[in-house]
Amino acid sequence: MMPAYDYIIAGAGAAGLSLAVRLVQEPLLKEKRILIIDKARKTENDRTWCFWESGRGYFEDVVHHQWKNIHFYSPDFSSLLEIAPYTYKVIRGKDFYEHCFTILKSYPNVHIQFRSVDSIGTETNAAFVISEGEKIEAQYVFNSILFEPIQPSLGTFYLHQHFKGWEIVTEKDYFNPSVATFMDFRVSQHYGTTFMYMLPLAPNRALVEYTLFNESLLPQETYEEALTDYIHNTLQIDQFQIHTTEYGVIPMTNYKFPKKQGNIIFIGTAGGQTKASSGYTFQFVQKHSAAIVENLIRVGHPFVHTTSFQERFQLYDATLLRVLSERKVPGYSVFADLFKKNPATRVLRFLDNETSLQEEIKIMSSVPTSIFFPAAIKQMLRG
Repeated sequence: MMPAYDYIIAGAGAAGLSLAVRLVQEPLLKEKRILIIDKARKTENDRTWCFWESGRGYFEDVVHHQWKNIHFYSPDFSSLLEIAPYTYKVIRGKDFYEHCFTILKSYPNVHIQFRSVDSIGTETNAAFVISEGEKIEAQYVFNSILFEPIQPSLGTFYLHQHFKGWEIVTEKDYFNPSVATFMDFRVSQHYGTTFMYMLPLAPNRALVEYTLFNESLLPQETYEEALTDYIHNTLQIDQFQIHTTEYGVIPMTNYKFPKKQGNIIFIGTAGGQTKASSGYTFQFVQKHSAAIVENLIRVGHPFVHTTSFQERFQLYDATLLRVLSERKVPGYSVFADLFKKNPATRVLRFLDNETSLQEEIKIMSSVPTSIFFPAAIKQMLRG
């Protein structure tokens, strides 16, 4: 029997909706029968996605704010960084969901169901999801749901990028909306690599986030105390109101996420599209979604294979995770070295996995080779 759908997309987050919109807007795929399934209705502004980009992007219409310059602060090095031709952009979750669902609901062949996904599976030439006891089949299932905790093994590191942010409103004008604070390490490093992140949205409004790279999450009051201290003592703001709050945990790991299992294709963080050394995801999701659509058109299947080029960056990421996990050098000094000794655009290209080998050699020579070279060798030997 023919499956009920051509494609099932399990999870309606950035990865699932990005892929769905690209599928329906491709003329050769727009009539495919698609089911999008997620337990949440996606009406809340539950997260923001930040990224840098040159020119207009695929989701430019929902970019909430963007900046052409960014601040970097640390005890060792601080600077205002020019990032042209890039701009640093932010998309709010609520705007993104509304935009994607508006597009998708205009296609009668796209069905959206808000219900839990209990499990997924694959059969000969097909795949399926189990949702609330019902088995729903498709030719392919694109899954962004992490059903099981990540289990690190030898040579595998797992840090949390965890953060709490407040969008604050002030009576007076304190902020320059044309410059974002990319990283501010002028805070206690007691818990590991720790920095503040600030996106000014208006002269009297900004998103301020307390962000950490380490193994353990903190009590909520610890994040709040750090935010309050930074706003009062570093930003010199006495009075403010908290407009919205966000909290998140992103895995930073060199764990080998599966790319596919039979006719199941893993997308988003579940498919390894979160940058292990930085936690950035949105642009990697866009590249992966575009590659899936291209493969469906060009070769008739959605399987995207890892290249030797990508494996090179996986080694770089794993090496940094090893250095941060073993605390051989303060995390802030690594990022300070990168931005002090390289043009900001080169660092951003490197974080996007888009540099040449020649550029990567320059990047590698920026950080302490006596620490990073042995860590890289250990990582290659998985010791």
